[in-house]
Amino acid sequence: MNQSPLRRARTATWLVLAASLLLAGCGLNRPLARRADAIVAATRPQAVDCTREDHCAIDSPYHGLAARARADSREGAPVHYVDVLERGEDSLLLRVHLIRAARRSIDIQTFIWADDDAGWLVLDELAAAARRGVRVRVLADQLFSLDDVEWLARIARMHANFEFRLYNPTFAEAVTQPLEFAAGLLCCFSRFNQRMHNKLLLVDGEIGIAGGRNYENRYFDWDQEFDYRDRDMLVLGPAAGAEMQASFDRFWAHPRAVPLTRLNDVNRRLVADGDARTPLQPRSSVDRDRIDSLRARASDAGYVRAQFASRALRTGRVDYFSDAPDKAARPDDPALLELTTHISGLLRGAQHRIVFETPYLVLSRRAREVFQDLHRRTPPVEVLVSTNSLAATDAFYVYALSYKYKKRYLKRYGFEIHEFKPFPEDAAAFVAGYDRLVGGGNAGRYARYGRAPLLRGGVRLGLHAKSLVIDDRISLIGSHNFDPRSDDYNTESGFIIYDAAVAARVSAAIERDAAPGNAWTIAKRRRGGLLGRLNNAIADVSTSLPLFDLWPFRYATSFELAPGCAPSRPGTPGFYDCHVDVGDFPEVDLPLKTIYTRIVTAFGAGLVGIL
Repeated sequence: MNQSPLRRARTATWLVLAASLLLAGCGLNRPLARRADAIVAATRPQAVDCTREDHCAIDSPYHGLAARARADSREGAPVHYVDVLERGEDSLLLRVHLIRAARRSIDIQTFIWADDDAGWLVLDELAAAARRGVRVRVLADQLFSLDDVEWLARIARMHANFEFRLYNPTFAEAVTQPLEFAAGLLCCFSRFNQRMHNKLLLVDGEIGIAGGRNYENRYFDWDQEFDYRDRDMLVLGPAAGAEMQASFDRFWAHPRAVPLTRLNDVNRRLVADGDARTPLQPRSSVDRDRIDSLRARASDAGYVRAQFASRALRTGRVDYFSDAPDKAARPDDPALLELTTHISGLLRGAQHRIVFETPYLVLSRRAREVFQDLHRRTPPVEVLVSTNSLAATDAFYVYALSYKYKKRYLKRYGFEIHEFKPFPEDAAAFVAGYDRLVGGGNAGRYARYGRAPLLRGGVRLGLHAKSLVIDDRISLIGSHNFDPRSDDYNTESGFIIYDAAVAARVSAAIERDAAPGNAWTIAKRRRGGLLGRLNNAIADVSTSLPLFDLWPFRYATSFELAPGCAPSRPGTPGFYDCHVDVGDFPEVDLPLKTIYTRIVTAFGAGLVGIL
């Protein structure tokens, strides 16, 4: 039953009042914080178990590469070594290796830190590094990290050399409860909506990994239901190292980077635990064999040299980019738009071809303007886009917005779009034991993050990489999704590499994700004549409406390469002879899926910056 205007006003008033009461009681409890500080000071270990100058760091081939980069660099002509990390487990292994190889310092920024196998493993390795004398600092976004207060209390007193902070916590709490979430939206939406999306591991101020991966099993191919196809870049060298260190230090010193003993729920736990010194324990479900195997390989310098360091490419200029910590607080400050402006400038400088990968094809206004200009040139700049299908995405609602504007992407911007499959042909090359996981019992289930149910079971994959290659010579790998959130709300970071060999590697990886065995091609429906023109006209009107975009017959759909055929681009002769229309949402098991997607599209368009 619809509420009357008076009842709606009363409801809104009560919500505001509840938010105000919550705000009044959710500042830092300073007496509690002082008690927690005293407990941490009394119980946190101070001693180190290594007296060597290098703090007992393991041998690493990256030490030699870093020394060579320093020795060969000249003013205005830096030398760097870089490697593109495609496999998730490789990226985790190298993180463990570099943590064990650290001689002075380890700095980490991340958007998500989960309390699963990968999250516990890295925390355990960081604790070991702190005990041998290495300074360890971790900065994680509060909203999506470690919602276990018991873990956080133990981390707070892990070691004197280990400090963990949460970025932009809500109401002086480490864990945001549902009422606090609602109050955050009501009282202080702009601040609450701004998150730290940066991802960085920096060792000794000169060896860094940045890209799209967070600290959770699914980013390292360790999840049994859903894993991400992601991408990191390992970079070492003096110039990029200095930029990474300066960026991390700026975030670490910002008022929104809050120590754990400035959070009431953590302090209550510390006080309740008193002098108890329980170590951080993994979950009971932890896969010890998998962890032990990775640790053994990570400590083997010969293995790391043969499998990883030997393939590092020597390059010149590498820039580390990062937004300012207070980016969203001053949206009209041109200095805080430097990253977005720089990326736009790189895109506008394209002459021939852009290869582009993003998990969420929802472009910001600035990006739309740039791509439209590129398509208007003579000849137009080619743009290949690799993104998620509905079956592969982790964000059903965001995909609906992408789906809404497919005609615009194809016609106005000239995109060649390929949507990633949930069970790609080359999955076994990325996920260990993948073959035995396909066909499992997860079909038809909704999972967290808004994934759609599928027609068959097994571990599914979804794209999470954010990468650009411009004219086969400039690569951008980082956390920036090229969407409104990345432009206007979140802080982002990553690398820009000016090197043809690196560009070739990144471009080949994106094109592999877009290959017919791994992705469906998006193209205009094979419908001509008066009926086709009428349908397109109605669809255009429906798309332009702010609400009720329910027209079910869209301009474009998904195509699968027919057996025995060679792939060709949409619009070329013979495309429809060798590509089969498989519908708008292949592999998805969703009743009335077309209508459901339209409903989400209709009401989601106004929330694009939030989603």
